[in-house]
Amino acid sequence: MKRRDFTAGAVAATLLTAAKAHADTPGVTATEIKIGNTVPYSGPGSAYGVLGKLETAYFNMVNEQGGVAGHKIDFMSLDDAYSPPKTVEQIRRLVEQDQVAFTFATLGTPTNSAIVHYMNQKKVPQLFVSTGADKWGNYKETPWTIGWQPSYRTEAQIYAKYILSQKPEGKLGILYQNDDFGKDYPAGIKDVLGDKWDKMVVTATYETSDPTVDSQISTLQASGADILLVAGIPKFAAQAIRKVHDLNWKPMFFMTNVSISVGAVMTPAGPENGIGIISAAYLKDSSDATWKDDPGMNEWRAFMNKYLPGADQTDGGYISAYGLCDTMMIVLKQCGDDFSRANIMKQVASLHDVASPVLLPGIKINTSPTNFHPIRAMQLQKWDGKTWQRFGDVIEGTS
Repeated sequence: MKRRDFTAGAVAATLLTAAKAHADTPGVTATEIKIGNTVPYSGPGSAYGVLGKLETAYFNMVNEQGGVAGHKIDFMSLDDAYSPPKTVEQIRRLVEQDQVAFTFATLGTPTNSAIVHYMNQKKVPQLFVSTGADKWGNYKETPWTIGWQPSYRTEAQIYAKYILSQKPEGKLGILYQNDDFGKDYPAGIKDVLGDKWDKMVVTATYETSDPTVDSQISTLQASGADILLVAGIPKFAAQAIRKVHDLNWKPMFFMTNVSISVGAVMTPAGPENGIGIISAAYLKDSSDATWKDDPGMNEWRAFMNKYLPGADQTDGGYISAYGLCDTMMIVLKQCGDDFSRANIMKQVASLHDVASPVLLPGIKINTSPTNFHPIRAMQLQKWDGKTWQRFGDVIEGTS
């Protein structure tokens, strides 16, 4: 009897310790991990809603396969309509009411900017935000927040290097969204042009509430610019492509990487209207025959066919979301059975030469306690009316 009592007591103590450990780890129980997400399923950024759809499907697949270390994923993806006040409302719900362990792939620069200080004050990991604003790499000021895709500022530096090599005496018109997303592009261009900026560059901005960017494009053409860089979300990117074509303007045309999806931008704009546009890539493109038999893309296609049948596989949002999820799963596996917020951040900052199935060859994911820019390299590419044709080497920006 005494031995039985001792055994029962030991079991009870073990269970109590385990329960306490989970109680000290918000969003984590013995069988579950809660992950929060916001994405614009509606509003001006609704083209990005496909990312949330894939991420939801991905974690459903993970659960079907047994979860992570015995834990199923409860992925809670809410619509914020690309509206910062709505993002704040939804994130507060996820953190305070639903008590998620962390957030993942929250989309948009203005929307993430509205919650970054809250997340860091609460010490809730804000992981792999779906925005390339350069500030997400600021590990000193926001140690609980990290990006994933290449910095917009780095991307702009790459364009500026190419412009100087091809049209050093040209005049560059930049149309950008008037927020931290858009502002990274003129900043990156200026990093490279230096004292040539005033002579070479003219700028115009737009607000996400604007109906069109037609007048801005006309103004930039009238300035005499023979080079154009558009840093806009898909809705305005497609408008810009159409307007440039309607004006019969023939500038050297650069488009931000976040708005080059064949399905979400190039097709709506008219594929023939964008011929010659230059962008930079870090992900494989499903419309590119180069990846017809690629093992990584075959993995992605098999996933899409099973979990998102009927979805438009020319939409690059599905590809970037898959890469995000793949990286998130590597982090969770590295956590072992310790899903505390502190250990999650430790593992996030411990990724070494990770090769995602959807990244271009030669591009790896690396992080450290002093490097919160996981992907730092890109490759230039040009639209030929049907697909993006890569050219040149994989290159990095100046910082």
